[in-house]
Amino acid sequence: MTVAIDPSETSAAAVSPAPLSDLVARDAREFGVYARTGGWAFGLMVARSVRPGGQSAQETPKVSAKEFAELAGCSAERVMRYYKAWDRAADEGLVPHFEELAPGQRVELPDADVWLTYYVSRSSASSERGTAIAEAAEAEGIRPTKALEVAENPTALRAAILADPSTARAARAALLDRIKEDPELQTELARDVVRTDDLKKAVASESRSADRIGYVRQIAESGQIKTPAGQTVDAPADLRQEAERHLSLLDELDEGEDSGEWATEAYDTLKTLVVEAVEADPELRVQERRTKFYSGLQKATKVFEELTFDDAQDFYEDDMVQQLEELQQAIGSCIAALRGARATD
Repeated sequence: MTVAIDPSETSAAAVSPAPLSDLVARDAREFGVYARTGGWAFGLMVARSVRPGGQSAQETPKVSAKEFAELAGCSAERVMRYYKAWDRAADEGLVPHFEELAPGQRVELPDADVWLTYYVSRSSASSERGTAIAEAAEAEGIRPTKALEVAENPTALRAAILADPSTARAARAALLDRIKEDPELQTELARDVVRTDDLKKAVASESRSADRIGYVRQIAESGQIKTPAGQTVDAPADLRQEAERHLSLLDELDEGEDSGEWATEAYDTLKTLVVEAVEADPELRVQERRTKFYSGLQKATKVFEELTFDDAQDFYEDDMVQQLEELQQAIGSCIAALRGARATD
C-alpha cells in the first residue's frame, strides 16, 4: 500500500530549526550587553565583586582585587584599572559607588563611548608621566590610550615620522609648542641645529628671509625708511605703496611655500628705491653725506684711540710709521678741505 506524502510537510520538517542552545543564547545576551556598554559591563563586575579599601572580609561578601584576579585568571593590576575607572566615574555621579553595590547586582550602565574617558588600559597611565600624557591627550580631544601607546613605543613614532611627511609635520608642530615652556629642550635643539650643517644653512637662509620681510613690513606699516647712512626719515608715498604691494604678496604665500625668492626681490627693490629717494632730495642727500662722514669719523677715532704704544719697542716696524705718516697727511688734507668749505660759506 502506497501512502501519499504531502510535499509541504516534508519541506517543513527539513527546515525545522534545532532547539536554541542556552549557551548560544547566553553568549548573544552577553555580547549585546558589551556592544551597548563596552567596558562598563566588566567594570560593574569588578565594582560589585571587589571590596573597596577600608572594608574587611567580615563586612562584605566581596573579595580583594588579588583574589578576584586569581579567580579571573588575570593580573591584579588589570583588575585595579577597571576598579579605578569605576571609582572616577562614581565620583562624578555617573555610576553608583562601590559601597552601594552587592555581588550580582545589576544597574543601568552608561554608553560604551563614555568608558574610555575614565579607563586607561596601560599601567603607565598611573605614573606621573602617564597622567601628564593622558591629560594632554584629553586636551587634544583624543583617547589617552592612543597617546600612551605612542609614548611607550618611540621606535614606532620614529618610523612614522621618517616615513610619513604629515606625521613629521605634526611632530614638528608639537615640538615647537613644547619648547616654549621647556628651556632645556630649546638648548638641545639649538645645539642640534648648529651641529648639523644642512640645518645650520637652512636656519641662516630662513633668518635672512625673515629679516628681509621685516624690512619690507617696517616700511609698509610705519611709513618710515632707514637710509644707508642710518637716518630714519619719512618714506615717500610711492615708496611706501611699493612696500605695501610687496608685503601683500608675501602675506598671500601659502604656509609651506618658500618665501626666500620673494623676500629677496622685495628687499632689493626697496633698497634701490631708498637710495633713489635719498638722491632725489637735495636736502636729504646732503644730510646723508654728513651723517655718513660723521659715522666714519667716529669709527676711525675710536679705532685710533684704542691703539696703545706703551711697548712699541717690542713690535716696532718701519711700515707702521709710514702708514701713520700717510694717515697724518690724509687727516691734514681733510681738515684743510673742511676749513676751505667753511670759508666759502
